[in-house]
Amino acid sequence: MATADALSYEQARAELVEVVQRLESGGSTLEESLALWERGEELAGVCRAWLDGARARLDAVLEEEADDAEEEDDDAEDGEPG
Repeated sequence: MATADALSYEQARAELVEVVQRLESGGSTLEESLALWERGEELAGVCRAWLDGARARLDAVLEEEADDAEEEDDDAEDGEPG
């Protein structure tokens, strides 16, 4: 079991699916179930961090494109070539 911080999104998601399946299947002791739950929470946090990072990068690109388009519109209004 790798440290959660060292996992890629895909690795964390795959392990999270396994954790959920083990919890849903039952048959674990209370202590095992609690450990699985805690690992699941940790893995969910890793996935959330990856997705939040991806959203931030996407938002930055979209904002940059909007700024570029606005500058081109301003230049066109001023009669300057784009």
